[in-house]
Amino acid sequence: MNDREQIRELYRRYWQYMIEKNADGLRGMMTEDYCLVHMTGVRQPAEEFLQGLLDGTFHYYSAEHDSIDVQLKGDRASMTGRSRVLAAVYGGGKHSWRLRGDFTLRKDRGEWKFSSSRASTY
Repeated sequence: MNDREQIRELYRRYWQYMIEKNADGLRGMMTEDYCLVHMTGVRQPAEEFLQGLLDGTFHYYSAEHDSIDVQLKGDRASMTGRSRVLAAVYGGGKHSWRLRGDFTLRKDRGEWKFSSSRASTY
């Protein structure tokens, strides 16, 4: 599997782990300095975000991927994923979202890991 395919698979697993609330799996695919920027502009380091996933602040039910675009630059990459996600967040009801995730990645000991992400809609 080439680097682009590895990154696309990482993104698919990311969503599967979000749905499963698999914090350990997610933690394993993030760099230690990973930070998520929500569409509201709120910045969360990995552990804070994972706590929200585990405590029910964020519930993800399904994700269907429309596109996963990858750009490589040596041991760094950027990826934009566009997915239709069924979720309930911050106490709201279950809604379908067209989420765009703009991710940066670094190769860490030969393995691609997410170093940041920014969520928006499309």
